Amino acid sequence: MSFTLAVFLLLITPGPGVLSTAGVGAAFGAKPGLKYVFGLFIGTNMVALSVVSGLAAIVFALPPVRNILLVLSVIYLLYLAFRIGFAGSKIAFIEAKSQPGVFAGILLQIINPKAYAVNTTLFTGFAFLPQNLAVETVIKFAILNAIWVPIHLLWLIAGSMVERMNLEPATQFKINIAMATAMLLVVALAVFSLNS
Repeated sequence: MSFTLAVFLLLITPGPGVLSTAGVGAAFGAKPGLKYVFGLFIGTNMVALSVVSGLAAIVFALPPVRNILLVLSVIYLLYLAFRIGFAGSKIAFIEAKSQPGVFAGILLQIINPKAYAVNTTLFTGFAFLPQNLAVETVIKFAILNAIWVPIHLLWLIAGSMVERMNLEPATQFKINIAMATAMLLVVALAVFSLNS
């Protein structure tokens, strides 16, 4: 039960994944946003596998690699926040022409600092079958995904509800900017906590 509660609390809190999901829903609608969420799903499981296998620990143990990945993640998240922030505007020269797809979701999770922190916490802590680590890991993957999918779909629906309200372009623009700003604040906190 403590593992399940931890999964829920760690996933429901705003991070780049859920905030960008809401932003994609608000900017492009729920149906196009499903491709993006599917990409996030693949990416989050790739991150979990890298944590479980020890690959993430090896990669992040090398300071130059860690710093390069951190810079790339910040650049990509700035780009994604920019696309979300300006997708609903009428400013033609910066308006997003297409929604992020599966690849964008995968890429976000691979460079998402919160994804690594959450998966490391969940898979290295909360031991409930220490005598059979393989079974425990499979159960953890099942619980994680059983909670991850509905939470992200709810964020997508919440974002798409904003899109369906047919708000004035200026209001839509402000909402998208607020979501993009919130995403960047969470990323800044994650980057700060990794460097401290």
